[in-house]
Amino acid sequence: MKKQNKTQSDGWEIKDRTYLLAGPLSPLTYRIPSKHTQRQPLLWFDETSSEQRELRYATNQNSPFKDEQKGEATLGHIVFKDGALTVQKKNQALQKVLSLYHPLKNVKYKELDVVEDAKDDLYDLELEIDALNMARNIGVDEAEAILRVEMGSKVSEMSSKEIKRDLLIFAKGDPRLFIDLAKDDNVQLRNFAIKATEAGIIILSDDQKTFKWKSNGKKLMTVPFDEHPYAAMAQFFKTDEGLDVFKSIEKKFS
Repeated sequence: MKKQNKTQSDGWEIKDRTYLLAGPLSPLTYRIPSKHTQRQPLLWFDETSSEQRELRYATNQNSPFKDEQKGEATLGHIVFKDGALTVQKKNQALQKVLSLYHPLKNVKYKELDVVEDAKDDLYDLELEIDALNMARNIGVDEAEAILRVEMGSKVSEMSSKEIKRDLLIFAKGDPRLFIDLAKDDNVQLRNFAIKATEAGIIILSDDQKTFKWKSNGKKLMTVPFDEHPYAAMAQFFKTDEGLDVFKSIEKKFS
């Protein structure tokens, strides 16, 4: 008795399916390989037999695998029109090539899944709402620290209203990054170091390697190799020595 090759079709649902080209472009027509060639390999690795199985889309065959096809095969083409391809449920061979086995799936095209797309959209919307709510409740000093990561020293010239407005715009445009920054205590410490430098309390050397007191030129810390100076200073503030420096700077601000 011939051993059955294992496929990925367990739990397969019989239905019409739509496939969309990946990316922003929707050319009038776009063709992807429908049979295996040396120039364009179309293979699927069968873990049961530990063999590469050749794929071939044939309009008169039920299986997408060449080794399961019988008689003369009528080869078909796989063509997207205006960025989309809808395959009716009666064409199971093509559906299985595209949904289960084709190496270009999720590379050049994806299968449209309305439920999964809705889940993704819902997640994105809820993330945006969370970010906007967080941004609305953040104080001006913290908002300034977060915006400085994106906008640099320009933030120092902005009014509190401008800062709050731009923070909300940032939260809406990139909610994941905003939430990550809002939860990162290093952001606040980096901002503190930058403000101390702008206020002339500490100075950063021209080579970006050393922080010193402006008043007496005494070295505070050496920036480790290949680290951002203000990120390094933020870490320094967390040490016992750095905490004393932080408190001294706070007093000078007050």
